[in-house]
Amino acid sequence: MGLKYLHTMVRVKNLETSLAFYTLLGLKETRRKESENGRFTLIFMAPDGQEDRPIELTYNWDGDDGLPNDSRHFGHLAFGVDNIYETCAHLQANGVTINRPPRDGHMAFIRSPDNISIELLQNGPPLEGAEPWLSMGNTGHW
Repeated sequence: MGLKYLHTMVRVKNLETSLAFYTLLGLKETRRKESENGRFTLIFMAPDGQEDRPIELTYNWDGDDGLPNDSRHFGHLAFGVDNIYETCAHLQANGVTINRPPRDGHMAFIRSPDNISIELLQNGPPLEGAEPWLSMGNTGHW
């Protein structure tokens, strides 16, 4: 059938805040399209070496007043990380709330500034349990 994954699109409310968040997560801008007629900006971001699997940030210049204001119906993005504890510590130190801490050394959830749920999964086998993650409960929202 010749099916090829292209990208995942998420709508963003504040382009600069969202760019900063996804850059902090480790993604880089790979392509940008601005449409004066359509009044939107599309920014494609991906991890190094994975430019063929981007997320598309869609920013509507005039806002998204006609759309649902809660992005939770979207589901989530998922990224594999080399060390889930170090990644979560880095994100938390930069103001990102860890909604589901990596207590099991395998999985965590964070939330973007636009309420997009992002799953982080440990590459390879789970890491041994470590503090402060073992004793952490859910901590709230971004």
